[in-house]
Amino acid sequence: MLQCTAVTLLPPDAVLRLTAPGADGPEDPEPDVLCELGTHDKQRTEHAAYLRPGRTPDSPALWFFWTGSGPERTHRAESTPWCPALLRRLDSGAVRRCALFDHHPASHSWDVTDPLGDLMAERLVPGDSPEG
Repeated sequence: MLQCTAVTLLPPDAVLRLTAPGADGPEDPEPDVLCELGTHDKQRTEHAAYLRPGRTPDSPALWFFWTGSGPERTHRAESTPWCPALLRRLDSGAVRRCALFDHHPASHSWDVTDPLGDLMAERLVPGDSPEG
């Protein structure tokens, strides 16, 4: 399943929450966020973007949720527990956790493909630098 392509600007209150004293978020957060879910019904399902981790790996993380665009956009930022789903590879014993929030719609993170990220990763080679 392809990743949702919805992008939105973070509202000032979400940026303030990320940069508040004692927050574990980035000092200068990105001004816009990309939905991390697989493709979904954009009219009935909220978009979701991961903002920052909880205090421990198992603590709820801060997520930004939104629907609509322009003046009709509604949004919220809240700490949400992680999805408990695990993908176990029997041949190697590897265990992979879903990187989305609990009760997320659509597919688990391991089933979501980011075509742009994949394209960029294909072009990078060891020792390559932006200077050429």
